[in-house]
Amino acid sequence: MQINTGHILFTVDLEDWFQVENLRQQVSFESWSSRELRVEKNVHVILDLLDYIAEENNYGHAHATFFVLGWLAERIPLLVREIYARGHEVASHGYFHRPCLELSFSELKNDLSDSKSQLEDIIGDRIYGYRAPNFSIDNNVLKTIESCGYTYDSSYNSFSMNRRYGRIDIERYPKEGIAAKVSDTFYELPISNIHWHGAIFPWGGGGYFRLMPLCLFRFGVQSILRSQNAYVFYLHPWEMDPDQPRINTIPFFYRFRHYANINRTRQKVSGFFSGMKACHFVNCNDYIKSLQGKHIGATGEVGI
Repeated sequence: MQINTGHILFTVDLEDWFQVENLRQQVSFESWSSRELRVEKNVHVILDLLDYIAEENNYGHAHATFFVLGWLAERIPLLVREIYARGHEVASHGYFHRPCLELSFSELKNDLSDSKSQLEDIIGDRIYGYRAPNFSIDNNVLKTIESCGYTYDSSYNSFSMNRRYGRIDIERYPKEGIAAKVSDTFYELPISNIHWHGAIFPWGGGGYFRLMPLCLFRFGVQSILRSQNAYVFYLHPWEMDPDQPRINTIPFFYRFRHYANINRTRQKVSGFFSGMKACHFVNCNDYIKSLQGKHIGATGEVGI
């Protein structure tokens, strides 16, 4: 079954297996430097899959956005440069993967500014976008992100049953495409979910993608594309790594959320890609540019 045409905003939250909120009770920040880095090989799997879908579709390149954690960028800058060199957007995921709503104003501003300038130094280009760890966003955080020089944020997840997710009053902003125009120069690009009869169903990726049958997930994506012509999907590199070290001392619910179906993710993502052959992959910044009086051509590139 092939998904109808539209724009796929494929995004990657670039963090390693030990930096995940589900494991935070057992994996302290102080222990990070002693943990095995496994993110490079998992990112290469994702990059190669994107190259494959581009080759299958015969349109040059499948563009994605990688929201990179600053702590990792400091240790593996060559991977960040490779992502950029292979035609993808590099954006910020903060520096320490601490939820924004747990930070003071000065801590948040430093985290936003430091991660942005660090990534700009690595790739030699401007960083436009940001995604908060655990989608921990509110209206005040949104203003701080804009004040630090970003032109878009992609942290709002409307699925309210996950208590980690923050809330913003997104209805107060005019809608352009699937984005909310917060100001003349700043946009909120929310995760894609299904709204049906007053209920919200999580459909943007991550653990929800791993738990859901692929045929059902595709059906939901088709519905989103028919109504909005664009869809935001997110994935973590550690979700492609069934051989990662196991932390079995965390509570069962967290263990389930982190490890459920992780041995099938790579195959499932490949299957999902095979149903996207009629779609165009664009990065988040190019999509935002398309809302500012430009258009996205058949190659996925933004043109005048």
